[in-house]
Formats: sequence, C-alpha cells, structure tokens
Amino acid sequence: MAAKRKSTKSKSKRISLKSGTSKRKKTKQRIRLIASLISSFKISFMVCILGGTAIGLIYLDRYRKETTPPMEGPIVLELVDVPAWVNSELKQKALDAAGDLEDLRIDENAAGLVQQNIDRQCAWMDDVKVRTTHSALLIEGRWRRPMGLIKAGRRSFYVDAEQVVLDFVEMPGIPIVEITGLSAVRKIPPLGEALEGDDLAAAITLLDRLERRDRIETTQKPLLGEINRLDVSNYNGLKNRKLPHIILYANDDTKIMWGAKVGEWQRYLESTDEQKIAKLYSYYKEYGTLSGGAQYINLCDPQDDIPQPIDKY
Repeated sequence: MAAKRKSTKSKSKRISLKSGTSKRKKTKQRIRLIASLISSFKISFMVCILGGTAIGLIYLDRYRKETTPPMEGPIVLELVDVPAWVNSELKQKALDAAGDLEDLRIDENAAGLVQQNIDRQCAWMDDVKVRTTHSALLIEGRWRRPMGLIKAGRRSFYVDAEQVVLDFVEMPGIPIVEITGLSAVRKIPPLGEALEGDDLAAAITLLDRLERRDRIETTQKPLLGEINRLDVSNYNGLKNRKLPHIILYANDDTKIMWGAKVGEWQRYLESTDEQKIAKLYSYYKEYGTLSGGAQYINLCDPQDDIPQPIDKY
C-alpha cells in the first residue's frame, strides 16, 4: 500500500511540472504578442502623423495660393531657358506675341491666354508652357533653330530641321546656308507649318549632319560658316544623272561636290556619307578654309582619302 501512494505522488508532481511549464510558455507568448501589438501601434501612429502632416502641407500650400491676391498692375513676362543663339529681336517677337495683358492679373487664366497667343503667333517657339509666380508669368518652350534660308521672289524665310517655315530675322550669330534649286511647283505654307518637298528634305538632312559635326569638331569656327549655299537643282539627277546631285558652294563660290543625297551613295558608287564628311572636315582642318583658289573639291570619289584643291588656273 505504501508503494502505491509513493507512485501516485510522483505522477502528481510530473503533472504539476508540465502544467507549470505550459503556463510559462503561454505567458511568454502573450508578452510577445503584446509587444508586437505595441510596435505595430507605434508604427501605425507614426504613419498617421506623417500622412497627416503631408496632407496638411498640401492644403496649406493650396490655401496660400488661393488666398494670396494676384499682383496688381502690368503683368511681367519672363522668358526662361532661352538658347544662347536666340537674339534680342526673337525674344521680343515672343513677348509681343503674348498679346495685350493690360486688364489682366497674374493667374492661371492669364497664363493660358499667353500660351495660346504665343502658340498661334510665334512660329519660332514650340511646346510653349507658361507658369505663374506671385510677380510674373514665366514662358518656356522649344526654340526652332533655322537650318536653311530660302528666297522665293521678293520673299525670304527660314526653315528648321523639321522644314517648318520661319519668318526672316537677321541672325548674324549663327551660320545659315541658303538653299537654291528647289522645285518651283509648290505652295509656301503659312509661318509655323512645314514646307514639303523631297529635295528640301535632302538639303536639310545634309545641313543637319554638318551642323552636328560642327558641334563636335569646330565649335570655335564652324565649317558651315564657310558655306554660302547648297544647290539641289540636279536632285536625283533631274538635269544630268552623270553630274553630282547636290553641290555645296563656299563663300568664294568654290564648288564642293557632295553627290547623291544622304543614304544613297551606294547606288552611284560614291564614297559613303561618313567618308564624305570626314574628307570635308579633313580638308578644312588642313587648309583652314574652304575658299582660296580651288576650282572645286570632289567628295564623291571613293578612291580619294583627302581631296586636294583643283587649281582654277
């Protein structure tokens, strides 16, 4: 009987120990859960505070804009991010195109009106955006750089890289090559619209290639400043298939035989376009000019490395 009591007592102890261990585990789990909930609450609380602060700043900024009275008096217009080649006359054209703003105040309505007016009346600017400040309207956009000069009768005008027609303004700061020999059967569109024509496109493509090369190699004295005009009267061999399709003329009328339009050199067994440009700039660097006593400079012959000037006499 004594032995049975002892055994029963031992089982009772083991059950008690297991029960105590289980309680401690549960207590630890509760502590961890509580700690996790507290951390989550702190994070959520901080997020709410930051979110509320941001929303408050947004509304404060809106309130400031809405409650700040527009500036009274004449509206001040400012052109921003203007390229260095844009002269004072072009800047004034853009400002004049903004229109009569005498009875307006600086606000979004005035900004929209100015943007609309410049889009309609100033072909020299594209993608115009007008922003408001407390004291001025800021005007920015993409300025169209003239690539070629065209003379049609008594009228002279420019075209940009997209063949968009621009009104004539004296531009002494940048070299602009006259384009001659264009097909006469075409209607000249209004300012700000593109002048169509494959021969014009060929001329603009070549001038664009040369202008890009100038930016890399001859920034101080651009090669385009040595070229007076580009003639496309024999474009695609219209007059004589054996003669160069495109000819450049230096300032002293020295002929520079370019040949077929860009991209078609292989059809006529000419030097590649890259070789022609390399030859031309090598010649320019060696002699310092494209003028000076030569009868012509031939870029077409694929056998020539650097073309030599052909004497006039």
